[in-house]
Formats: sequence, structure tokens, C-alpha cells
Amino acid sequence: MKLNYIEAGQGRPLVILHGLLGSARNWGGVAGALASHHRVVAVDMPNHGASPWSEVMDYPFMAREVAKFIENSFPVPVDLVGHSMGGKAAMVLALTRPELVRRLVVVDIAPVRYAHTFAPYIKAMRAAPVGTATRRGEVEESLRAIIPDAGVRAFLMQNLEGQPGSYRWRANLATLGAAMDDILDFPPFADGTTFGGPALFLHGDRSDYVLPAHEDVITSLFPQAEWQAVEGAGHWVHADQPAAFIQALAAFIQR
Repeated sequence: MKLNYIEAGQGRPLVILHGLLGSARNWGGVAGALASHHRVVAVDMPNHGASPWSEVMDYPFMAREVAKFIENSFPVPVDLVGHSMGGKAAMVLALTRPELVRRLVVVDIAPVRYAHTFAPYIKAMRAAPVGTATRRGEVEESLRAIIPDAGVRAFLMQNLEGQPGSYRWRANLATLGAAMDDILDFPPFADGTTFGGPALFLHGDRSDYVLPAHEDVITSLFPQAEWQAVEGAGHWVHADQPAAFIQALAAFIQR
């Protein structure tokens, strides 16, 4: 699978993995801010953006595809950042291929099963009249009953492409909907499996995705784990507080 990506800058490689229903282009601002010291590469995950589609969408599959991308693109190890779904994929990659990862940054997610399903969003997106709408506003309006939050709708609408009368979703909604149980979960690892490198768990102080109750399982897999909360940020930390997020990320990867 040839993953699509965007890149900026020169220097030590920094690879970014977006979350569910996101894309590489969501990270353009972060890439630009760090480009003076790093070759920043934001990847479209499988079934997202301009990357190929697949019927499989679990974390071992995602980690294998990203590992192949890293091996074929960079001198290793790289610094690896993952948000939400991308954070889980990054953790699995670090645990299975630790030689590829110098420093790991996991953004607002823990290696646990969640109930924070995006299934209603995907259902609403699949029901939207993308093939007949004469303007983008019609598609967004169709999402409003299920998704009242304007910010969430705007985030999802970044997946819409095409022209009036022939819009389409860039994400493979059928596969993502079918794989939701795998996406919510985290694969089991044998006792004693760890990533021994530096790891930062960077989360929003207004988010409920990373909790004190998760510290034991995080530490068991990532014994060098550090935690840092970004004040005023929810789950989309990099969008809610971009300056503080970039500052924290840069301080960690430039050590």
C-alpha cells in the first residue's frame, strides 16, 4: 500500500499519524511550524485522505503499513507522533518495531478500549446526499440533526471533495464503520512487551480520553512514559491550542 503524505522542512524525520476521519492536511500548520528543524511528514492513514482503501482497518494492519512506509522513506529511527486512532497505531508500531522509533508522542489517547464511538458520525455521513447536493452547505445541513456541534461538523466536512452534484467522501466510510469495534479497542500484547524509548502522552486538560486510571497500563507498556496536559484543549489538542501543542511537542522531540 502506497500511503499518501505531505511534508515540509529538512532535518531529522518526524512522522505524524492523524486520527479517525482526519487526514494529513489537518496537520499542515504543525508541519510548517516545525519545518525549520525537522523533515515533517504527515501521513494519510489507510482508508483516509488520498491513501488507498482496504477492507481491513485494525491496529496491527495500520502499524505494518506505516512501518513499511517509514522503512522505505527515511533513515531510521524516526520521531513518531500519533493522535487518537493514529496514536494507537503509533503505539502498536513502537511496541512491535521499536527499532524504527526514536521518540514517541501519543496525543490524547491511551492503550485501552474506549466507548467514544464515531459510529453515529459515519452513519450520518453515509446518509448525506453527497451525490445530489448542489452545494457543500446542503451536505453539512444534513449532518446537523445527528451532529449539532459546528466544530465537529466542520472537521468531518474536510473529508468532502468533488463538485456540486457529484460530491464524495474521501474516507472509506464503509470499512471504517465495519471496523469500529477494532478501532475502539487496543490489541493485547504478551506480558513484558514494552517500548523502552522516550514516550510523551500529551493530552487536553478538557478531554476525558487520558485519565489517571490509565497510567498503570501506559507505564506497563511504555516504562519511560511522561504525561503533559495542554491547558484549554479538548480531544483535538493540536487544533484547540496549536501554539501550546507545538511548543510541548518541539520541547520533547528536540531533546
